[in-house]
Amino acid sequence: MSGRAIVVGAGIGGLATAVTLRRQGWNVAVLERGHGIPEGGTALGMWPEAMSALDELGVGESVRRHSVLSRGATILEPSGGVIARIRDDRHAHLISRARLLTSLHAELPPGTVHWDSPIASALDLPDADLIVGADGIHSAVRSTMWGRNAERALGTVAFRGVLEGEVAEVTETWGDGALFGITPSSDGQTNWFACVRSDDSAAAASDVAAGLADRFAGWHAAVADIVGRLENDAIDRRELFDVSVRHPYVSGNVALVGDAAHAMAPNLGRGACESLLDAVTLARAVAGEPDVASALRSYDRARRRRTQRIVRAARTVNGISTARRGVRLRNAGMRMLLPTSRPAALPRPTMSA
Repeated sequence: MSGRAIVVGAGIGGLATAVTLRRQGWNVAVLERGHGIPEGGTALGMWPEAMSALDELGVGESVRRHSVLSRGATILEPSGGVIARIRDDRHAHLISRARLLTSLHAELPPGTVHWDSPIASALDLPDADLIVGADGIHSAVRSTMWGRNAERALGTVAFRGVLEGEVAEVTETWGDGALFGITPSSDGQTNWFACVRSDDSAAAASDVAAGLADRFAGWHAAVADIVGRLENDAIDRRELFDVSVRHPYVSGNVALVGDAAHAMAPNLGRGACESLLDAVTLARAVAGEPDVASALRSYDRARRRRTQRIVRAARTVNGISTARRGVRLRNAGMRMLLPTSRPAALPRPTMSA
């Protein structure tokens, strides 16, 4: 089965969907409101199943070439003491968003992506055999087709960025009402992220860098090194939302993928991975069913329950990791769940300027 497909959104899910549909002979147009692939972007963790999807899309080797393979992770206290460790057999390729988008875009013929093409409603789209809403958390396709506001505030604000220099491992530091994460990234950079409750003074600071420096003052050396070098114009600040969809991801010849269907808190590092899995699952369903309607129903059965479970789990971890009450009990519970298997020593920052 093939035909004409319109994909709304040139993010990870949209580009991946376009790539895999074109491989099946579909005529695909991607409509994107932005001017082009955004520069920079923080690191995304590609777990093994996402790497398999990237191999299916033909970009696995490119991602491996430009990424850092990271094994395990450590959850720390602000003092640097170890709360828990994630085993080394849990591994992911860490790559910047821009690198991943560039790799996916390179698989499409010139002119497939129509930049500067915003849509206000799915009703504005030309006729197509298949329409894919990959237009993010505030999806116009979703709101047109289902008429519901599915976004839910998490009650937290995230800050993200990259700095020059390298670190050797992934850490998250959980304090009272806040967390701070540090990971390797591609191109010799370090990815950092912070999360605070929405009513925290750092969330509203007009001088974001200074607000973060104050909020994380006294935290261990690796965090201090980063917050001491932050500049306002290199910090991405955003209030966090997720998407809880209580209806199918499909209607007629329209399907939702990625954040349009299941935007999630970033705490599990699954958002980009699940977008890739959406894309390959949708394409397999289209290839294996006799018509679009049947294919989309098959896609929905395969993806909706799984992704909504991850949305709920990520929301829970977001709340636990930034909790203000019961911090000692939380840490003790994490130690029981993920016992430390190596000496509890603070990893020294290995970042070079």
